[in-house]
Amino acid sequence: MKHFLLSTFFLFINCQNNDGFKLFSDTSEVEVKAKNYIATHQEALNFCEKEGFNSDYYFLVDLSVHSGKNRFFIYDFNSKKITDKKLVTHGSCDKFEDNDTKWEKVKFSNKNDSHCSSKGKYKIGKRDYSSWGINVKYWMHGLEPSNKSAVDRVVVLHSWTAVKDKEIYPKYSPLSWGCPAVSDEFMKVLDEKLQATEKPVLLWIIE
Repeated sequence: MKHFLLSTFFLFINCQNNDGFKLFSDTSEVEVKAKNYIATHQEALNFCEKEGFNSDYYFLVDLSVHSGKNRFFIYDFNSKKITDKKLVTHGSCDKFEDNDTKWEKVKFSNKNDSHCSSKGKYKIGKRDYSSWGINVKYWMHGLEPSNKSAVDRVVVLHSWTAVKDKEIYPKYSPLSWGCPAVSDEFMKVLDEKLQATEKPVLLWIIE
């Protein structure tokens, strides 16, 4: 009888695992260690103060993070805390070459029509109409050689209904043509903040 019960128990476990469930979670598989952005935040503050940007907050986009996890951060310089974080897309980067790992790994380029993301610091510029999401976009002015073609490429900050408002890991967010697109709900938050400031806001894309 004991052997029968043990066999039944292990059969139950195997059936559950075969169906994609785990009875005991392996934290090493699902936990992602929080990154330390202290030096990045300090450099951003120094830049904002020197260049006359908004020194209350800035936007940090870390494209080394899985696209199904939050990687667009609003950082408050005064409280020294991330006050909000959400999903954001990256570029497919497959216009001029095959990119079989485009979902898993971001490739960067500043080339026109490349559909790639571009690293570096951006000044968030004029608010304008968008045919995507909540119909609002902000022009992004690249401040470094790695992203200086942003305006010509029409790489802008906008929303997209296909982008979720909550983490979807291990699934991936949709791919863009280089724009950092966020959810409609998050864009409303960003839009409110950007309309309330008279100074330009820094958006910094890193990996």
